[in-house]
Amino acid sequence: MESTLELETTAYVTGQLPKVDRPQIALAGRSNVGKSSLINALAGRKKLAKVSAQPGKTRSVNFYRVRPQDFYIVDLPGYGYARASHEERRQWAKTLEAYISGDTHIKALALLLDCRLPPQKLDKDLAAFAASKGLPVLPILTKADKCSQREREARRREWRDILGVAPIITSASHRQGIDKLWRALDAAALGQEKSGEPDAETAAHP
Repeated sequence: MESTLELETTAYVTGQLPKVDRPQIALAGRSNVGKSSLINALAGRKKLAKVSAQPGKTRSVNFYRVRPQDFYIVDLPGYGYARASHEERRQWAKTLEAYISGDTHIKALALLLDCRLPPQKLDKDLAAFAASKGLPVLPILTKADKCSQREREARRREWRDILGVAPIITSASHRQGIDKLWRALDAAALGQEKSGEPDAETAAHP
């Protein structure tokens, strides 16, 4: 079943967050993790999500509707940008909490993790926050093309040990893992049991 992805609603402040009566997958990650590129890879389009040359620039919450399954991927603002002011960081945390705490239709948090970096505190804190809300975490390693297979497997093991589920390994530029990620997103949104990777990296490419 081929999926399409379209931007339907954008919110810039918490008061604009819509009440959407459909399943949702929250998509979050650090400001330079490659979130927009991954959304474009999922959509099979180059310019659906704007890829900024300046990390941390995007501040909106973007609701992408997935058809024909009829659920939403909700793109949250990137976090952890070093040059962001204290007020910007506070506003990001407020928006995140308002969205995750205020919507009962969120089925999982898709947490994007840079394959080049060891586990970071902000990422672990967000995973813990989601767990405190009873929200399953779907970990996704990005930028796999920029790492060796040994480095990818090391990251994968580290996050599996932390979260109890192995991340899906992806590369937006090479479309590595995109089909596998679609299956995981569908499973999470539609309430099926498994949405992570098997215990061993079965191949460098799907």
